Amino acid sequence: MKIAELELRTINLPLVRPFRTSFGTQTAREVLMLKVTTGDGVVGWSECVALSEPVYSPEYVAGCLDEMKRFFIPALLSAPVLTVESVAPLLAGFLGSPMAKATLETALLDAQLRAENRSLADFLGANKSKIPCGVSVGIAPSIPQLIEEVAGYIKDGYKRIKLKIEPGWDIEPVAEVRRNWPEIPLQVDANQAYSRSDGPQLAKLDQFELLLIEQPLDEHDILGHAQLARQVRTPICLDESIVSLRAAEDALALKATTIINIKPGRVGGYLEAVRIHDLCLNEGIPVWCGGMIETGIGRAANVALAALPGFTLPGDTSASSRFFLRDITEPFVMHDGFLDVPNTVGIGRTPDMEFLNSITSYKESIGP
Repeated sequence: MKIAELELRTINLPLVRPFRTSFGTQTAREVLMLKVTTGDGVVGWSECVALSEPVYSPEYVAGCLDEMKRFFIPALLSAPVLTVESVAPLLAGFLGSPMAKATLETALLDAQLRAENRSLADFLGANKSKIPCGVSVGIAPSIPQLIEEVAGYIKDGYKRIKLKIEPGWDIEPVAEVRRNWPEIPLQVDANQAYSRSDGPQLAKLDQFELLLIEQPLDEHDILGHAQLARQVRTPICLDESIVSLRAAEDALALKATTIINIKPGRVGGYLEAVRIHDLCLNEGIPVWCGGMIETGIGRAANVALAALPGFTLPGDTSASSRFFLRDITEPFVMHDGFLDVPNTVGIGRTPDMEFLNSITSYKESIGP
């Protein structure tokens, strides 16, 4: 494959409701987009799932943009032979930055599949035509407001509810949601908010028959998760800790997790995501697909991934309307709690260029 042009742009996509981070509240999602045009004129798209600030991972939008321009794109343009499979090896000498690397790999994969007249779902090995939708619910100002928000999602048809928890906001809100909806599949996400000494507190969640407790401890504390798993009955699920196939292998060997959340951007792309899926499928470990508030571009690729056989739990692949007033692509619309898996060429979505241009804050083209 020959690259004729790469176009980088950042957009600011308005959100349905404000998104809270430790740096404040955001009313729009800043997204780094990539468009690749091959020498044959085929176009591929992707997005970088890094947030504006390094609060979920060390990566952030401006940093990813700088790394791609300064290091990654020159490395790919100088390669004598470039394939989707060669992207990760070519960039392996640059440490870290899986989200930025995944952006390049995914855009090239989209272009390659479009040239082959093949869908991403087919390429990845999907065996489902639709996937169940779960929704992630943030920490609310009050329990009544939480109940009101959850009620809306259940009315919409979501198949699974995920509640964010932290010390001081855990047992009581979970108890109230479970009291109102005794049968709804329910899980919690701690986003690394607890410490090893919090095992007794987290064990109090066992009474609510949760699907899982997601990432309770620091992402580097694999041993702590293994110790915690022996203190609680609820399954421990790792998210931020799973940055590669090797990390997944180690976590399973140490019995630090019995469920894994696969986020393609976090592990360096869809090729590595499939390797982790295959490992877990062979080991009998359930997996599900997490979300990073993706636009329709990233959401389309995630839906295709979530259609693989090992994804047996509803993920965070919600409808476009969950986050955005208007998506940059044809929106994903939920029907009876499910999203249809795109079956057209590539990732199955392309941007509305008029709308995309209207929310673009930066654009730059780079060629050989």
